[in-house]
Amino acid sequence: MTLSFDFTGKSVLVTGASSGIGYAVAKGFAAAGADLTILSSTDAIFDAAKEMPGKVQAIKCDISDAAAVTRALAPVKKLDVLVNNAGLERPTPLNGAHPDGNATFEKIVGINITGTQNVTDTLINRIAEGGRIIITASIWAKTAVGGFSAYVATKHANVGLMRTWAQELGPRGIRVNAVCPGWVKTGPAMNSLRELAETSGQTEEALLQEIISAQAVGGLMEPADMVATYLFLASEGGANITGQAINVDRGEVMS
Repeated sequence: MTLSFDFTGKSVLVTGASSGIGYAVAKGFAAAGADLTILSSTDAIFDAAKEMPGKVQAIKCDISDAAAVTRALAPVKKLDVLVNNAGLERPTPLNGAHPDGNATFEKIVGINITGTQNVTDTLINRIAEGGRIIITASIWAKTAVGGFSAYVATKHANVGLMRTWAQELGPRGIRVNAVCPGWVKTGPAMNSLRELAETSGQTEEALLQEIISAQAVGGLMEPADMVATYLFLASEGGANITGQAINVDRGEVMS
């Protein structure tokens, strides 16, 4: 089955778009004709822009810095779709196994919560009536796993932001939703798999098989598998959907 979306004439901004899910989603919007802006904290964002179809504006910015966000997003005059995808996933166990645990915790909060707020607050008056905001959360926004308290807590918070903004922005016709990916083959996810394997005493292969066997539909997803959900929510097909945290996880977490 081939799904077709047309975002010609629509302005779309995707954060955290230099790799992984953000890159795939941004490329999907670009292929659908959107006027695309992509953002990341690394220089890799400029290479990512060159790999996407059409004219793509790339911005390098640390979204945890509110002043930097204000400056960096000044060229964005209007927006139809904002995808708050940028996020940081690292272990933060309580037992001190990671010597920079507290600093890492604060950094994760700064990007996943404060950064999402900074970008949205900066752009909110430039988002068109009837526009869309989509936040990348996680299935860990609906469950939890030991050793990743900062990431899990911030993803729960992302869903809280989404629900609050859906109510706040409803009178403007702006739909706000979250996508909750399951296990997707990205660098951060595979790093997390490695950490979980080490703490559980299992091999990465055995742990991954255990995770996949818990899904109703087996197999490890690729970033490209996530794209259609974002495009659908941003399209007219998603016009009656707001305030929802939608799992894309092959049935691992059924809620």
